[in-house]
Amino acid sequence: MKVMVLVKATADSEAGIMPSRELLAAMGAYNESLVQAGIMLAADGLKPSRHAKRVRFSGTTRTVIDGPFTETKELVAGFWIWQVRSIEEAVEWVRRCPNPMLTDSDIDIRPLFGPEDFGEAAKPELAAQ
Repeated sequence: MKVMVLVKATADSEAGIMPSRELLAAMGAYNESLVQAGIMLAADGLKPSRHAKRVRFSGTTRTVIDGPFTETKELVAGFWIWQVRSIEEAVEWVRRCPNPMLTDSDIDIRPLFGPEDFGEAAKPELAAQ
């Protein structure tokens, strides 16, 4: 199963405060263990939302909203995409993660949809896309 592991933003990450050398080294070692275990498919950090754009959809109208966005607890500061056997395995890997932030933080684990999740709606020609 594929999961997206979302590192939630904090006030510090939104302020652009960069991690210490020690934290970067700890996260680098953790990421290397994910690679060696064959779990990590992708990973990256995201710049603060002041660098972002949001596109709001309402019917046929598209409205572009410039960052920063005010609800820090709803923002994502980084992510991994992992291939794991189960959500429980992903939880065990997250438990081993150094705290990626300078303060208390949250990491969410979200399973990704696969073609099998769409049943009859995923006709063979759509699955090929």
